[in-house]
Amino acid sequence: MPEKAKVPAIRFKGFTDAWEQRKFSETFIYLQNNSLSRADLNYEQGLVKNVHYGDVLIKFGEILDVEKAEIPFVSNNEFTVSSTSLLQNGDVIIADAAEDETVGKCSEIKGIDGISIVSGLHTIPCRPNKTFASGYLGYYLNSRAYHDQLLPLIQGTKISSISKSALQNTDIFYPDSEQEQLQIGQIFQSLDNLITLHQRKLLKLKNVKKAMLEKMFPKNGSNVPEIRFAGFTEAWEQRKVGELLVERNEQAPMNDEYPLMAFIANEGVVPKGERYDRSSLVSDTENKPYKRTEIGDFIYSSNNLETGSIGLNKYGKASISPVYSIFQPTGIADSDFLGRRLVRKDFINAMVKWRQGVIYGQWRIHESDFLKIEIPVPSVEEQRKIGTVLDSLDNLITLHQRKYEKLQNLKKACLEKMFV
Repeated sequence: MPEKAKVPAIRFKGFTDAWEQRKFSETFIYLQNNSLSRADLNYEQGLVKNVHYGDVLIKFGEILDVEKAEIPFVSNNEFTVSSTSLLQNGDVIIADAAEDETVGKCSEIKGIDGISIVSGLHTIPCRPNKTFASGYLGYYLNSRAYHDQLLPLIQGTKISSISKSALQNTDIFYPDSEQEQLQIGQIFQSLDNLITLHQRKLLKLKNVKKAMLEKMFPKNGSNVPEIRFAGFTEAWEQRKVGELLVERNEQAPMNDEYPLMAFIANEGVVPKGERYDRSSLVSDTENKPYKRTEIGDFIYSSNNLETGSIGLNKYGKASISPVYSIFQPTGIADSDFLGRRLVRKDFINAMVKWRQGVIYGQWRIHESDFLKIEIPVPSVEEQRKIGTVLDSLDNLITLHQRKYEKLQNLKKACLEKMFV
């Protein structure tokens, strides 16, 4: 029975020919690397740039644009460079060592225009012996289609490595048409540009939120914040938490209206996963009493404060473990405002002063002590405006986070489907 033609699952229109299959040794020649460590490099000045394997693993993507990327110089200006070590556009740099299975990650070089650049410590620089369209090799050699061939060839326990001789017999697949190669490289570079765009927007929004959180709440010793909404001039008043929150201690078995949920650090009230669901250990789950919580409640575990089990219920009606303390806001407090104010570092530090116990992990803060802590708060109207603007930022952050993750997943799917 004839062997099935090698073609990818997803392909651009107009291309139907089977892909070529060649051994690595038939496709590449090795260039000379060097053993310069980080201590031999600098980012200020020099005559020759050097690509370090750590940057290939962490910093650089599938395509390394030499003109735009931050690449260190060799500090020694007397460093000699041979013709077998100078890189050219289209060359590929493979990281031959890593702490995990990312060993073999590589970057294809482009953007060399009069720049002398070499490949450094723990790298395998390679030059294709035929012309490939820009971008194809960088994405192909980082795809699962190729990288899965490396996994059984990796050596080492604490440090994983791969040798030149091991690479020699791996298979390289590619379309013979440079136009098809070019379109593959272009689609992935377009995806990377979109991913970078949303990543930058996401980082910018997170920095804006961080700055707002620092400036919209008074610093220690002050009773007014640096930034305020127009029309608000009165000093913030010191209030005990007990004036802002009142305990909700409603216990009843779970039901469809109040499903059994988990409360997780940095996530809040969420459906129980297998890790947190211990209902199989309880003989009578349906009749067991749980604490009921409503949207806007403030929740904390007096025993797990320092691990982050503290925050606002943004989910809604739920039943949770009786180990948690549940509070609802009074008439002079807005839940969104308190949800942000009572997880700030200064408030956590104030709570920790009330902890009891001598062994870490067994410290606790009693509800009565929690309610004694004082914080400065503005009027309810100002609290709500602060909550609204921070909610808007959170919504934008979530939007860009989802777009960013969606694009990453799309790229991952394309890397799996567009190569043989």
